[in-house]
Amino acid sequence: MSTFINRRQLLKTGALLAGGMGLIPAALANKTQPSPPAEVFDALRTWETDESVILSAPPDIKARLSANENPFGPSPKAKKAIQDAITDSYRYPFMFSRELITKIAEFEGVQANQIIMGAGSSPLLLAAALYFSKEGGSIITGDPSYQDLPEKAAQFKANIVRVPLTADYKLDLKAMEKAIGADTKLVYLCNPNNPTATVLDTAELKAFCERVSTKVPIFIDEAYIDYLDDPKGASMMEAVRKGQNVIIARTFSKLYGFAGLRVGYAVGPAATVQSMNRYTNAGMCISATSLQAAYASYNDMEFLNDAKAKTMASKKFLYEVLEKEGYTWIPSSANFVMFPIKMEASKFGMEMVKRGVSIRTWRFAGKDWCRISLGTMEEMQEFAKAFREIS
Repeated sequence: MSTFINRRQLLKTGALLAGGMGLIPAALANKTQPSPPAEVFDALRTWETDESVILSAPPDIKARLSANENPFGPSPKAKKAIQDAITDSYRYPFMFSRELITKIAEFEGVQANQIIMGAGSSPLLLAAALYFSKEGGSIITGDPSYQDLPEKAAQFKANIVRVPLTADYKLDLKAMEKAIGADTKLVYLCNPNNPTATVLDTAELKAFCERVSTKVPIFIDEAYIDYLDDPKGASMMEAVRKGQNVIIARTFSKLYGFAGLRVGYAVGPAATVQSMNRYTNAGMCISATSLQAAYASYNDMEFLNDAKAKTMASKKFLYEVLEKEGYTWIPSSANFVMFPIKMEASKFGMEMVKRGVSIRTWRFAGKDWCRISLGTMEEMQEFAKAFREIS
């Protein structure tokens, strides 16, 4: 059975709204390949997204636990920086962007020209999708995994090769390596993976990067890396420093609490990321206030550790609730948890939202699943109350 996520029933009930899949500029489409026919776009819109779930929820939602946001951020330093930046925000933010790039480059031990900025990581995933699919070919990804980059590449006629996860719901690096063919343009890894919140063994991933990057580029989405005990040790930034053909995407949207402020960046070989940069103007789409906030809060370990500790407390509470109700779960290395449910996925989601709780659902590996973001303790209690009524 295909693990490609189908949400036609949700479409029929009006649970989904028309998303942003059709927002790619026509100018970019003309520079790559002719747009696929309308039915292809329709097929690509048959699953729910974080956006569609939130927009279809009632306005009086009690617990928004469907988009993997950090409810504890942004930091006080970021808030103050936003206020301070307002006075000079009539100026274009060229200097602010350069200052943040310099700060990131110094911390990561890379050159400034190896970094490109984005309003969150989404524009950077789009740029990669356009750049690596401009001549057709295949892109390899996990199944299920974060589909933003593969979805967009598919719109430009890239062949998406989806490799099922391992028995413990991790990206299957061995199978992904075997799937590489003569037309493979990119291997996309989300680590920790979304939606399963599983993380790859660091040594195994390093060895994979050393071998595979000599054959094809590897794009690693590290949106949730900050939730690990040793983010710097688990990151593949060392592969970039060694000159391997590896691109890494990072975002301030998760632990930093910038989901609405929109700041992200990609790091990789200078020639590659600068070529990708031609497919986006996302650096100019970041406001001066957001750039200043990111600069002020970058590696604010006091805040990050506090937010992480609160997230872990919510995770512990959730595990206890699930255990008491007789449910299992996939051990999480991020700010969300995935667990199998005993109800058809779309029905479960609708029943939860009726009770004021927004979550995400999937079907794969022959099971229906719930992915719940870790919110404040008050939000987790709202989840527990609703969950007990229908579990």
